[in-house]
Amino acid sequence: MTAATVARSSLGTSLTRYSRSWGLWLLLLVAPVGARFWIPDESARTVVISVNGQAPVMTSAMLGVTLGIVITTLLLPVAFIYLRSNATRRQPWQVEEVSAGSRVAIALGRFAADCAILGAVLAAMTLAGWFIAWLVTPLDSINLFEITLGLWLIAAPSLMGVAAIRILFDALPFTRGALGEVLYFVLWMASIIAPIGGAERNVSFAGNMTDFAGFIRPLTYDLPAGQENDFTIGAGAVSATQPIALDVMGGLLSEGYVASRFAWAALAIALAALAGLAYRPHRPRKDRRRTGALARLLAPGAPPAARRDAPAAGPARFALPALVASEFRLIAEGRLWLLLALLVAAAGYFVDFRLVASPAALLLLIFGLTAHAGRSEQPGLLALTRTAPFSPMIRRLAFVAAGLGWSLLLALPAVAAGGIQPLVLALATGGAASAAAILLGAWTRSAFAPRLLLLIAWYLYLSAA
Repeated sequence: MTAATVARSSLGTSLTRYSRSWGLWLLLLVAPVGARFWIPDESARTVVISVNGQAPVMTSAMLGVTLGIVITTLLLPVAFIYLRSNATRRQPWQVEEVSAGSRVAIALGRFAADCAILGAVLAAMTLAGWFIAWLVTPLDSINLFEITLGLWLIAAPSLMGVAAIRILFDALPFTRGALGEVLYFVLWMASIIAPIGGAERNVSFAGNMTDFAGFIRPLTYDLPAGQENDFTIGAGAVSATQPIALDVMGGLLSEGYVASRFAWAALAIALAALAGLAYRPHRPRKDRRRTGALARLLAPGAPPAARRDAPAAGPARFALPALVASEFRLIAEGRLWLLLALLVAAAGYFVDFRLVASPAALLLLIFGLTAHAGRSEQPGLLALTRTAPFSPMIRRLAFVAAGLGWSLLLALPAVAAGGIQPLVLALATGGAASAAAILLGAWTRSAFAPRLLLLIAWYLYLSAA
């Protein structure tokens, strides 16, 4: 079997599985439906992109660039979540790893399928951009080519990069799980933050290659020297009433920019091929017994001894509180989690709760909540819990109550030191995190999507301090 045949088979199989996934239609709707809210009209006081405190003049080229920037900065985590949690997340590795097929061909076939799906999203966004242009720009100034060029030049290489990272993370044992999600979160933040500091240097091919997201050069092409970093991306108020005219087409066609975007696309293909070369087979985990004092301290306690003469269990007198207590214990899995919780709670008494203790408590809760939500929402376990006295929905409400209880418990030392304000903050953050974790866990049947989205929300919460 030739490598081309293997790649075609991998591509066709992945596309077939994508076509049977209802999540694909949601993905195709996310960008076009949200695009209308990202592009403000002339009277809006809040914009997604501002330069020098001013809203850019919404030309056709600026409209395409705006849509591309929103995708390549704000929606890349959504794309990564979809690629990692959709219908293709389970692969027949038991068969593939013992076959003679080329791992590089298999990886490139799956990469091509991912790129095709993300390309369909860009196509839907392009049509939405053409329609939005009719709403927010003068009819005689609409240029469909400029809208399409700005959107695809910025967004397409970035989406290809996300697809390549997904293939690479699935190829390595230590990034197939939660560590891969955390690493992607770090890479996503770095891809946004790193180019901003060197905006004034992005005037050549080498300079543009530092900008994976691709938004620096179009926004800063004709800005005065020293003001290349004075722009914001994300919902924000406009401080000046006069819009600013930007030569974004000049930036898109400037020296080295187009070549750098094609170079990033080529690097994505090379990374997908490298994932095939670096692929490591699945292996059963070794049971490493640790006998040190610290290992014994952090190990779960031994279960109580069984009683042979124990009477038959009767109905619980307080069934619902017992359910909440069970969820409370399962969120805090392991002595290490409890030790960290104790340290975070104690820190709340000595440091500023909003700046230090609250983000630390929320971060700890995110990992506990998402891990338990992913476990409890597995289809096999749900079939079992439906036979219990309480329905799965009641158990989910108990999960939220237990998460809220942990958040309030971690805030008690801060309340003792500083009044009622930490309690209100813990009530809001704990309730929101618990509800989001169980809702996303029930939707995706995994801990991945809740953890990544909540980590992004946690970063925004930390940055807003």
